Amino acid sequence: MTDLTSLTLSEARDGLAKKSFTSLELTDAYLSAIEAARALNAFVLETPDKARAMAQKADAGIAKGEGGPLAGIPLGIKDLFATKDIRTTACSKILGNFVPTYESTVTSQLWRDGAVMLGKLNNDEFAMGSSNETSCFGPVVNPWRREGANTTLVPGGSSGGSASAVAALLCMG
Repeated sequence: MTDLTSLTLSEARDGLAKKSFTSLELTDAYLSAIEAARALNAFVLETPDKARAMAQKADAGIAKGEGGPLAGIPLGIKDLFATKDIRTTACSKILGNFVPTYESTVTSQLWRDGAVMLGKLNNDEFAMGSSNETSCFGPVVNPWRREGANTTLVPGGSSGGSASAVAALLCMG
């Protein structure tokens, strides 16, 4: 079988539906990839226990023929979006260890559709930047290089953690 982290989102959905693998197996593959690529600084908070619980819930729904369009799909969430009971800082020291008692509209819709949260992704402080160098968690490393070149490249603007994580196959989106 293909390495689970190299599947497209569509291929992963098909594989889950055909029961070629479980969401828990898919999630564990991504959690291992994240652990091996911490030097990229793409994630500012990993949530493996939450991810595994969400994956098991998705697997139970899939087994019953239930689940939304993202059922069992592991995603990284930009630290800008509030996640209930999970630290959300917008990558700013001013928010320190803020843990919201509410869910953002964006993430509530992802959870409604069955997505799995792997953790929170690095971004420029309050998403105000163009190089992902202003995060209180430090800059994000771009894993991509031109063939034959060793030039360091910026991972993108305020969503550098998201860009780096997707490029390095640390999450499906």
